[in-house]
Amino acid sequence: MTLTDLAAVPPTGAHGAPAAVHVGPAPLTVEDVVAVARHGAPVVLTPEALDAVAATRQAVEALAALDEPVYGVSTGFGALATLHIPGAAREQLQRSLVRSHAAGTGPEVEREVVRGLMLLRLHTLATGRTGVRAGTAQAYAAMLSAGITPVVHEYGSLGCSGDLAPLSAAALALIGEGQVRDATGALVPAADALAAAGLAPVTLAAKEGLALINGTDGMLGMLALALHDLQGLLRVADVAAAMSVEALLGTDRAFAADLMTLRPHPGQADSAANLRAVLASSGVVASHQTPDCTRVQDAYSLRCAPQVHGAARDTVAHARTVADRELASAIDNPVVTLDGRVESNGNFHGAPVGYALDFLAIAVADVASMSERRTDRFLDKSRNQGLPPFLAHDAGVDSGLMIAQYTAAGIVSELKRLAAPASVDSIPSSAMQEDHVSMGWHAARKLRRAVDGLASVLAIELLTAARALEMRCTATLPNLRPGPASEAVRVLLRAHGVQGPGPDRHLAPEIAAATDLVRSGAVLAAVQTVTGDLR
Repeated sequence: MTLTDLAAVPPTGAHGAPAAVHVGPAPLTVEDVVAVARHGAPVVLTPEALDAVAATRQAVEALAALDEPVYGVSTGFGALATLHIPGAAREQLQRSLVRSHAAGTGPEVEREVVRGLMLLRLHTLATGRTGVRAGTAQAYAAMLSAGITPVVHEYGSLGCSGDLAPLSAAALALIGEGQVRDATGALVPAADALAAAGLAPVTLAAKEGLALINGTDGMLGMLALALHDLQGLLRVADVAAAMSVEALLGTDRAFAADLMTLRPHPGQADSAANLRAVLASSGVVASHQTPDCTRVQDAYSLRCAPQVHGAARDTVAHARTVADRELASAIDNPVVTLDGRVESNGNFHGAPVGYALDFLAIAVADVASMSERRTDRFLDKSRNQGLPPFLAHDAGVDSGLMIAQYTAAGIVSELKRLAAPASVDSIPSSAMQEDHVSMGWHAARKLRRAVDGLASVLAIELLTAARALEMRCTATLPNLRPGPASEAVRVLLRAHGVQGPGPDRHLAPEIAAATDLVRSGAVLAAVQTVTGDLR
């Protein structure tokens, strides 16, 4: 499932097209990845990139002319690294490397994942540390800007040496082989797509094949996209929790700023501030803040929302630090150093990215689990403070939102399985030369599914809380109004086909509509028209 943007429309150039992203030796940003991968922004190599690439290529060609073997330039690869390859066979060596390593299988991965990995590989080429020719880097950039998306398969990467099979599929398209999706999404031979875009296949020279396929670009691109999406989803989680506190007659006193300073985690403070902002001016909350209110404390899924959501935010902050370091990196093996040496190294190992991806999957599962527990409280008449069982119109005849909670529970169960870390697994490969691998690609693939699942679980909580608030304000607490932020969400849902209380109806389309509103950023935008920007 392709993730949908959770932020504003990206910057545009002439005629509304996405503005070009300039790629050079300087670090890229998460926002750059989103612009190119998701919004189709073209790329431009900077003059600094072309100068760095040309200078390094001279060093590679000098090494290629030597009689002694140099790894990656005049040798085989992996377990075959000790074999010297004569000059006449090195062009074939590069083609053979790309062809043999493009060995993926399974379903196609999403377009944005492929474009993300291509952008990140291009950035490493642009640092001048890989030794490719300027023309090769320019051809790779042109393929990306033309919207040509190589077919990359689900399986094939062990995350060490980087994402070999996915990157090889992209390199295969560059040499005019394999299949691609053109700018319209049609499946066509790579050679035809290149010709239609006015591009010629590249004949790879010494070192170039390896430089195109040896990096953590696939897993890093997926990390960047997930970080972008979670930035919005964790704010939506705060909105959903606040609406649940309000509709379940919970108290906002546990979210007081001075209480948050007693345990100064930054994410917790931000989450609590969001909860206070959404609950501000709520007639429902104010109605039970009088001295005769007997509620002492709320269940943990309500009272501890800032602590759990905040921990997830801090996990995202840690993962963002890892991503920013990777986005500033030049990952290749061998790599051309600043003084012109060609050195073998281990920077391609995906452990730093894999650990961050797995950590995020744990946080996503826990935030979703807490959301599902709040949804469940609404449906149990012994815990929902006077609302009908399952929020049904005519309990017994109608089942209300009973099975919507089943759906949330099923997703949460899946998210718990997806939270099992991929990075603790390692299967040796390449005749035990690559005897420890990261499985970072697999950590990234399961995180994408987890982020999608979180959006659906939060959508179910929102539609449940909105229904509960309507029932509360028309039955148990007539003449009271919910807070303006909650009301903005309710109005948005109703305007997009998510109906209010009433006899049972087909719920799947309403859940889908609510999920789309979460993913598109519409829920967050509606709330922020009332609250201002949430943290």
